[in-house]
Amino acid sequence: MNTDQAKTLTETALMRLSEALERGQSQALKLYLAVMSRFHRYSWGNVLLIYSQRPDAIHVAGFHAWLRMRRYVRKGEKGIVILAPMVGRKKASDDTLAEDEHTRLYGFRTAHVFDVSQTEGDPLPEFAKIDGDPQDATERLKQFIVTNSITLEYDERIRPAYGLSSGGKITVLPGLSTAGEFSVLVHETAHELLHRGERRIQTTKVVRETEAEAVAFVVSTAVGLDPGTSSSDYIQLHSGDKATLAESLAYVQRTAAQILKAILPEDPAATLSNL
Repeated sequence: MNTDQAKTLTETALMRLSEALERGQSQALKLYLAVMSRFHRYSWGNVLLIYSQRPDAIHVAGFHAWLRMRRYVRKGEKGIVILAPMVGRKKASDDTLAEDEHTRLYGFRTAHVFDVSQTEGDPLPEFAKIDGDPQDATERLKQFIVTNSITLEYDERIRPAYGLSSGGKITVLPGLSTAGEFSVLVHETAHELLHRGERRIQTTKVVRETEAEAVAFVVSTAVGLDPGTSSSDYIQLHSGDKATLAESLAYVQRTAAQILKAILPEDPAATLSNL
């Protein structure tokens, strides 16, 4: 694929993505955010505790929190032990309230949470997913990654993340769908090409995630996948929007074109019909 062809594919796809961002949050994203906001946020120490006891955990919450979401912990399930903060008012020795009477943390206690896999009941809304079959484009993309001196590994330990970019190395969660794997590979490849060295310091996380996902949207669409609202939802989940994308168009176009030229054939006639 030559430069002009790649540019045409990129511009068409980015116009679609920009329009999706302008429409705002999809219904799927609104439902997803509404439920996720009800899950507790855990400290790094508790994340390690959860992982050490149940490495495959995806979403955890307490017994009563699951009940509020109309899901029920199955009988016989063993809870995951975490440390819960104890907050209250410290009392003086004469059993009166301490001098400032301010609420404060004064210790920790053990508590139990359960992963969604240990529960049953009403289904939780899922984040939008990408569909389709990238066929041999995945192997060509892997070759492109290796050619650029980037190590590629698959490792369960990055869960719940699907992929990680760590400067010369991409790690992907095994077991993803073929479409999901391809999209994650493109996303992390974009990070490697765009966000190493000085430019990482010069950009915010919002900009970096918007750029990487925009590249993933362009390339995934070009090989015939259907991202649906997954890319626009992802960008908005990281606080990106149409304006963020507009400011990064030159970087996104250049990087998407670079990848497309490496993985697509010279004649993009069939590919253009996907856009």
